[in-house]
Amino acid sequence: TPAMGMGLLVTALIEERREARKAVAARTLAEEEVVRLAYHDPLTKLPNRLLIQDRFRQAIAYAERESCKLALLSLDLDKFKTINESLGHGLGDELICEVALRLISCVRDTDTVGRQGGDEFLVVLSAIKDVDVIAPVLMKIIERLREPCHIGGYDLHTSVSVGIALFPDDGPDFDILLKKADTALSRAKDAGGNVYQFFDEQMNVDAIERLDLSNGIRRALDQKEFILHYQPQIDILTGRVIGAEALIRWQHPEIGMIPPGRFIPIAEEGLLIVPIGEWVLGEACRQAVAWRKAGLPELVVAVNVSAGQFKRGNVEETVIKVLKETGHNPACLELELTESVLLQDVDIVMATVKRLKTLGVKLSIDDFGTGYSSLSYLKRLDVDKLKIDQSFVRDMAVDPANLAIVHAVVQMAHSLNLKTIAEGVEDIGAANQLRNLGCDEVQGFYFSRPLIESDFARFLAQHS
Repeated sequence: TPAMGMGLLVTALIEERREARKAVAARTLAEEEVVRLAYHDPLTKLPNRLLIQDRFRQAIAYAERESCKLALLSLDLDKFKTINESLGHGLGDELICEVALRLISCVRDTDTVGRQGGDEFLVVLSAIKDVDVIAPVLMKIIERLREPCHIGGYDLHTSVSVGIALFPDDGPDFDILLKKADTALSRAKDAGGNVYQFFDEQMNVDAIERLDLSNGIRRALDQKEFILHYQPQIDILTGRVIGAEALIRWQHPEIGMIPPGRFIPIAEEGLLIVPIGEWVLGEACRQAVAWRKAGLPELVVAVNVSAGQFKRGNVEETVIKVLKETGHNPACLELELTESVLLQDVDIVMATVKRLKTLGVKLSIDDFGTGYSSLSYLKRLDVDKLKIDQSFVRDMAVDPANLAIVHAVVQMAHSLNLKTIAEGVEDIGAANQLRNLGCDEVQGFYFSRPLIESDFARFLAQHS
């Protein structure tokens, strides 16, 4: 019938349209796949050189608008050929994919990680306001890629060499900068690998010193080159020694004594701050127990704990282990938290601090007033003491603003039932001012410089 014929026609038209839509969708997917393959590495799915070039041009446009810099990193795995030839291309491909993931974890979301082919990678660090931020990223990459990869039942050990060129310092466009980054990479390879090299020679001088110190830190831990000095902490009313701050020093076999300001920031950049922190804590507690056994008065030993230790280590577990191994009284251990700890995940920090307090240890905020402290954090952290930074203490006599700040910190601390300790006390005038302001404890060169353990024992015997 006509009606049936019309129905069949409509059905056919609907089916035809459905097939047409399927064909369009398939063609679109195919086109998208073609584009993806054109701009991405098929193995790692990272951007390839073409896409990196495009992103680099965009980053240059932004850098020119915002008056900032870019860094182009050319990376090459060390000894990859040996792994690939001895264990097969399958494991080699898995290693390349693992390296890609590790590189991504070392940079910001706004940066670009790409693969040129083989074991060669490119990284674009964009929107750099200060070139000093580059070295920590490079150290992180080298440290991360030096860790063994567990693949196919093997522990594969590799490392990476990196060459760096900067925009606009070393060139105006991608091609020139890549050539210079590759030149720097060749120098890194010639130096034995597992290093980074800038195209600019002066930056290389700084980089080499930094890398030498980083490698030396590992050796120093193994060779027991670190030592502790102890600075007496004095009750301001009685003049009695009631504590000691443990301060690390590096007795380098060639350079001599290296202060912590030179090597701790480098240790923070890598993963070495955790074993250093564990060593300091253990050594300080062992020494405090030794003094007590020698008949000296029991005193509080203060140990710095950095944001890096909170972020990468297990502070609570380490404290429990050290207290158990040394037999040190928890009430005589004070952990000095830097204010940057408060920039970590606040809830995690608060929970850790609460558990530390249940162990009986004391807590203080170091360098109070120079960072990010919040009054609400002070209440929630349940700390025992605020340490007034020496930058405020030293100029009290000539700067009324500093005197007012110290006075306000002391009053605020006492209103919260916290003690205060002032560091950097270098003359009797500052000591008298702090006493008049109601500060509880002091430390500084006026009383004593940091001392080796035997000299500290003598000082403690004389001032108890």
